[in-house]
Amino acid sequence: MKILKFGGTSVGSAARIQGLLEIVAPEERQIVVLSAVSGTTNALVEIAQAFAGAKTEEAKTLIKKHKDKYEDLIKELFATEEGYKKGKELIDHHFESIASFASDLFTPSEEKIILAQGELLSTTLWHYYLTELGISSVLLPALDFMKIDEDNEPMVDFTSEKLQALLAQHPDNTLFITQGFICRNVFGEIDNLRRGGSDYTASLIGSAIRADEVQIWTDIDGMHNNDPRVVHGTTPIRHLSFDEAAELAYFGAKILHPQSVFPAQKYNVPVRLLNTMDPKAPGTLISKEGAEKGVIRAVAAKDGITAIHIHSSRMLLAYGFLRRIFEIFERYKTPIDMITTSEVAVSLTIDDTTNLEDIIKEVEDFGTVAVDREQTIVCVVGDFSSNAHGYVGRVLEAVKHLPVRMVSYGGSDFNVSVLLDSAHKTEALRSLHHRLF
Repeated sequence: MKILKFGGTSVGSAARIQGLLEIVAPEERQIVVLSAVSGTTNALVEIAQAFAGAKTEEAKTLIKKHKDKYEDLIKELFATEEGYKKGKELIDHHFESIASFASDLFTPSEEKIILAQGELLSTTLWHYYLTELGISSVLLPALDFMKIDEDNEPMVDFTSEKLQALLAQHPDNTLFITQGFICRNVFGEIDNLRRGGSDYTASLIGSAIRADEVQIWTDIDGMHNNDPRVVHGTTPIRHLSFDEAAELAYFGAKILHPQSVFPAQKYNVPVRLLNTMDPKAPGTLISKEGAEKGVIRAVAAKDGITAIHIHSSRMLLAYGFLRRIFEIFERYKTPIDMITTSEVAVSLTIDDTTNLEDIIKEVEDFGTVAVDREQTIVCVVGDFSSNAHGYVGRVLEAVKHLPVRMVSYGGSDFNVSVLLDSAHKTEALRSLHHRLF
């Protein structure tokens, strides 16, 4: 069985939704994972923020505006009166549900319920469209099998057990549809896998049922060797290893959600990145065998980075100093991206600044603290193993004219990363591309 995930742009209009059948073969056994229609999640976030701010009238205006877009969509999507009627009833139901929160005390739990409506709408609309065409499909509610634990980590064994049981109820069906992004938490409440989580859903499903392949369909021909939005002459990479793809996804390659690589890697399920707009393009295959020796594969950049520099003479030869520093970040559930140390200083970077002020207050007990905001990590991925010669020098040569703040090398055989002000990001990407490819 294959898992096919389609992102928001792939279901961004009635024509795109109809066009999925040019890719999905109903006679092949597969699970199709859909994101919300393009723009929907952002709109739902706006609505939720209006409710949270007690701006009820603003929320009502936003709800009507977004519902009108769906009214236009179903007019184009369905060709029969019956199909349109079912689509209209679906839209009315979901937007009435969203509007009902105007009279409630609005909490993060209500926000997550609102955010879930996008995927529930897109999957059901496509299911209704297939029904109108006489194509058999089964709608599998992700809320019945996708669950996260108390640490917000997916429960793969739970998913496997529940999903296998659901599939067994339909032995003669080949086409299954489910929602990306949404899940239930340990309390049984509606929750989500965070933004971009539809990729993660597809990978988790593929891992849970040991699928033959997970396909991530977007609007670009695979993962490129640099950011095509700012660098000319980039090319798609045809084959990557799981480790290389994980580094690129984490450090800024937008085509793939960072966490989506790890379940597939653990259970050795190949992941293929494909282009909805050009289905015949080969895209990028991510598998265990994808690495190439002696080659630099790609460059990616991650914005929104904050660097924290801690200088302390107490650090010199002090046992347990770094552990106590890391415990602060762990307590605030704030991941660290990069870290460098010297005899009396440690510098590290984070991208989640939710608890930054509290973290700084605690870290100041250890020494002098300086904070640099609006930083970017530029990551170069390739063969940086102990047997590789000269590649690190080429990377540093390419950015020698820029004020590099940190360099991370040696923590991985696949990655060299540099930190610099975000203002220098584009120049760094272009210079690296010119020197490395």
